[in-house]
Amino acid sequence: MRARFDPWFADYLLRIGNGTKETIEDDYVRLPDDILIGYTDNEESINKLIQEVFSSLEKNARSSAYMSTRAILSTTNEHVDQLNASMIDKFSGEEKVYHSFDSVDDDSRNNCPIDFLNSITPNGLPPHELKIKTNYHVILLCNLDPNNGLCNGTRLIVRTFRDNAIGAEIVGGQHAGKRMFIPRIPMSPTDDISLPFKLKRSNSQFV
Repeated sequence: MRARFDPWFADYLLRIGNGTKETIEDDYVRLPDDILIGYTDNEESINKLIQEVFSSLEKNARSSAYMSTRAILSTTNEHVDQLNASMIDKFSGEEKVYHSFDSVDDDSRNNCPIDFLNSITPNGLPPHELKIKTNYHVILLCNLDPNNGLCNGTRLIVRTFRDNAIGAEIVGGQHAGKRMFIPRIPMSPTDDISLPFKLKRSNSQFV
C-alpha cells in the first residue's frame, strides 16, 4: 500500500481515527482503490511500490528535498532489508560494502560461531553486510552526537565513504545540510530477550 500525503488523505485518516469512517463488521475499513497497489509476484509488487513512491528516482536521487518527502514503511526487519536491497540497486552512484565485526560477551568457549552471528540481525542493529552508494538515503540507529543533529532516527544522504567512516549530509531539521563523518562503533541490541547472549556488532550505524 502507498499513502497519498495530501489534505484528502489527512482527512481520511482523521475520519478513521474519529470513528466516523464506515467500517466492515466494525473491525475493517475498505481502502480506496487509488491508494492501493495490487499484489502479484513478490518482487514485481515491490518494484511497483518503489516506482510509485520514488518516481523519477534517477533524475532526483541527489535531491534531499525530493528524497526526504518520500518513505516506504514496512512491518518487519526482513521486509525492510528486502526493500533496501531492491532500492539500492536502482541508484547509479559508487558502491561500497561494509561488513560488521561481531562478537559475544563472555563467550570464552566460542559457543557462538562467527558465521552464525553474521547471519542474524537483531532489532536496532544494522545487518552484517551493509551495501551503500553515494547519494543513498540512510537512517541513523543511535544517539551519536545529539548536539550536532546525529540522533537515533536522523535521516542522512551518503556523500562519501572510507574504510572506517561514512561522510553523510543531514536531511531535515535545524542541522539540515550539515556534513558529518559517521565512524564504526560497537552496538548491542537493547532488551532483546530473543537472544540468550549479548551480541556486540561494530559497523556503520545505518539501516
